[in-house]
Amino acid sequence: MKILVTGGGGFLGSHLVKALVKQGHTVQTMSRELYPELDHLGIKQLRGDLQDPVAVIKACRGQEVVFHTASKVAMWGKWDNFYQTNTLGTKNLLKAAREQGVTRFIYTSTPSVVFSDRDLINAPNSTPYPELDSYKSLYAKSKALAEKEVLASHQNGEFMTVALRPHLIFGPGDKNIIPRLVQRAKSGRLRIVGDGQNQVDVIHVKNAVHAHLCALERLKTDSLIGGKSYFLGQEKPVILWNFINQILAHYKLEPVTKKISFTKAYRLGAVLEGLYRGLHIYKNEPPMTRFVSMQLAKSHYFDHHESETELGYKPIIELKDCFNDLDALA
Repeated sequence: MKILVTGGGGFLGSHLVKALVKQGHTVQTMSRELYPELDHLGIKQLRGDLQDPVAVIKACRGQEVVFHTASKVAMWGKWDNFYQTNTLGTKNLLKAAREQGVTRFIYTSTPSVVFSDRDLINAPNSTPYPELDSYKSLYAKSKALAEKEVLASHQNGEFMTVALRPHLIFGPGDKNIIPRLVQRAKSGRLRIVGDGQNQVDVIHVKNAVHAHLCALERLKTDSLIGGKSYFLGQEKPVILWNFINQILAHYKLEPVTKKISFTKAYRLGAVLEGLYRGLHIYKNEPPMTRFVSMQLAKSHYFDHHESETELGYKPIIELKDCFNDLDALA
């Protein structure tokens, strides 16, 4: 099949591109940058911005399937930047895909679209979105608006859509979660937030890719998954701080033992957000935000029954084996 992958040079996108090529598909990518490693795979790369309707139309022309993995991911920034890329960019892509005859649209979302201020324990796919003014993450808010557009665009047999919500993707090529943890640990700035017993879902990048391939296989006329969203994770949740310490041990770093209460971390995040906003500091991220404090202190794991029975997703690499291929970090 002819497949467009947005963000094909990114962490998840690059792994997905390689898997699609291995299956024999003709793949092209659209990203803001060009990536030499994709050239080596013979991938046609289009350089463009999701905010540019002309570039998006060009990228969708002649394609049968779109995997939309590109997004602005950050814990801090200006609302307009998140909205323009994640929400309006997705709307541009949906419009262009429909007009150019694309029949399947697979959107990489995030579980953060349903996370507000409380624990999520074995939460089902039907968990409602919070009120817009309750989001503590502009990234999550912009992704929620985009996901709603994707699911509302589903037309059985004509333009079929599905949203996948992988949680805390890690593995080889990760330039976000693990490097940030290691850097903070080395600098002595990592603290257990809360009681350290909160459970979360995580997912190895190989499993996240596998789930996307399952969606490609299952998203057909009259399929159960059309117009729906699915949480994705490993075979079971982890105790977050045990998982973090396991990662640190892999890199021969001391475990995190010092703690800060959730209340103190949340209040600190609120103060720092106000300070950074007042000083118009948006390029650098505050050491703590309200959203980060909640992510580090609260449980957020999900019911994967429908992901298994409808999407056909089961992990292909088990949690116990997920540390074997992590990148070496300086």
